[in-house]
Amino acid sequence: MHYRIYLDVCCLNRPFDDQTQLRIHLETEAVISILQQCETKQWHLITSTPLEAEIAQIPDPEQLQQVRIALSLASIKVSDSPALRARTSALVKLGFSLYDAAHIANAEKAKADIFLSTDDRLVKRAKQLVSIISIKVDSPLHWLTAITDQES
Repeated sequence: MHYRIYLDVCCLNRPFDDQTQLRIHLETEAVISILQQCETKQWHLITSTPLEAEIAQIPDPEQLQQVRIALSLASIKVSDSPALRARTSALVKLGFSLYDAAHIANAEKAKADIFLSTDDRLVKRAKQLVSIISIKVDSPLHWLTAITDQES
């Protein structure tokens, strides 16, 4: 299957976190595997203006460059619109941060198969609001494990 995937900035930054922690290391491997699938065009990475704006705030120049290289694999770019901004505002009112709301709204507009985040609070909140959010939200490790099991 050709998945349409929206990775948030937490995912894209995961390879730069402390890899001595097992969970972080496993999530890093999952993110790298997902990016490899996007690089070979098996899956489609989605980017957006809010994603690029949040990435631009990475203070470390080397990390910023590497994250931008990863995001350059994106084959789908979401266009801004009044409806997208309205959806973002509605999601903020449901308790999401502005960036998280913008990422979810952009993933919805792109008809992503999955929105991935390593932010436990974001994933938990999105799952609580599954009837309101029109895309699936999960952690990269959990999602990759689940689809790998399905395809076996």
